[in-house]
Amino acid sequence: MSAAARGQMRAHFEALAEILDGEAGTGQDWTAWFDGEDSDFVRLNRGRVRQPGTVWQRTLHVRWIEGARHATVELDLSGELEADVASLRAEVARLKERVPQLPEDPHLLWNTEGGDSSNVDPAALVPAEEAVEQVVRAAQGLDLVGIYAAGTQACGFASSRGQRCWDEGRTFHLDWCLYHQADKAVKSSYAGTRWSEAELEQRMAAARERLEVVRRPVKTVPPGEYRVYLSPAAVAELMGTLSYGGFGLKSHETRTTALLPMLTKGARFDPRVSIWEDTGRAPSPAFQSEGFLRPERVPLISEGALAGTLVSPRSAREYGVQPNGAGGWELPEALAMGGGDLDEDDVLDTLGTGIWVSNLWYLNYSDRSAGRVTGMTRFATCWVEDGEVVAPLSVMRFDETFFRLFGSELVGLTREPELQLSANTYFRRSFSSTRVPGVVVANMRFTL
Repeated sequence: MSAAARGQMRAHFEALAEILDGEAGTGQDWTAWFDGEDSDFVRLNRGRVRQPGTVWQRTLHVRWIEGARHATVELDLSGELEADVASLRAEVARLKERVPQLPEDPHLLWNTEGGDSSNVDPAALVPAEEAVEQVVRAAQGLDLVGIYAAGTQACGFASSRGQRCWDEGRTFHLDWCLYHQADKAVKSSYAGTRWSEAELEQRMAAARERLEVVRRPVKTVPPGEYRVYLSPAAVAELMGTLSYGGFGLKSHETRTTALLPMLTKGARFDPRVSIWEDTGRAPSPAFQSEGFLRPERVPLISEGALAGTLVSPRSAREYGVQPNGAGGWELPEALAMGGGDLDEDDVLDTLGTGIWVSNLWYLNYSDRSAGRVTGMTRFATCWVEDGEVVAPLSVMRFDETFFRLFGSELVGLTREPELQLSANTYFRRSFSSTRVPGVVVANMRFTL
């Protein structure tokens, strides 16, 4: 996409904001949130392109506010200014009729103080055709299945108080498996803002090596406790589960958080574990849908101890504190965990004899109030003896607490946390990301 075409997206949003300014009268306010993307999607199967496509979409969410009364409407934009202005004015007319009839909202809070933000990444991605050609070439002779998604993502915020925020960037995400047979495959991913063929080839070569292990006869081990290495992808799955209701102020105040033992019993993680919301180093925007700017870093766990929570505007109003840039669900969008002192090349030796877990799935709480989570191993999970990978393992179920995995049973963290962009494409490509290390655990409980 050319710079001119990218600029049109922002200009279109700003033109609609001017229309809203003209619609607001005395005692009337508005906020507007814009989502836009121009993305290429390519599905691959058996190492060949099966379904290429492009998604172009623009959405505008408008909130009309009169005192403590408010209502919201969502518009799918056409990109044609005249048509979009007509649709916007029609919806605003409906909002003006509806809002005075609604009850007051005691927890309504939006940014009335202003504070602009603008971030546009000028870098361009390699064309999708070129990136996919490199993928097909690197996977020659392999049964590769996956999806490549890449393109421009933008979001904006505007309000009747004159605030204007804009964030625009270009990211790519390649999510793929090298398939062997039945449930045996090697899952890999490559994501970021700067494509590198050399990096792709390095990751593909590592996946090829793991595929050779997967082709060996499958080993089955009985339920019990095992020494385990959790890859960054597996740790990201665990952090994703903990994030739902784990770090939000609302969940802490209502005692529904999985970190409840930290609040009520003084429980801690290992002092080597620190977790924070890392907006400053992530592709997520520096503002949220009520116009509050997001700090570059929000500490959540510091040296094993509870350090803070994510506070949405509604929770801030309800509990009398200041918001810190969280959205309504109080979920991390750029979760980061600090690394340790374990070099990647030393992981197998540190593991010794035990289980290498490459991926986890079907995670859910088995006892939320105790921070207990269950789930299944997936893809290339392997048995290791004396620092050597021996055989792939049958699928196993684990049942553990975060306080053991990242507390009493923690052996070490890999030195360099790995950035992983979310592959979710529900409604639109996600801005969310994680940056986490791999983890060696002394004893992890497997029940099946």
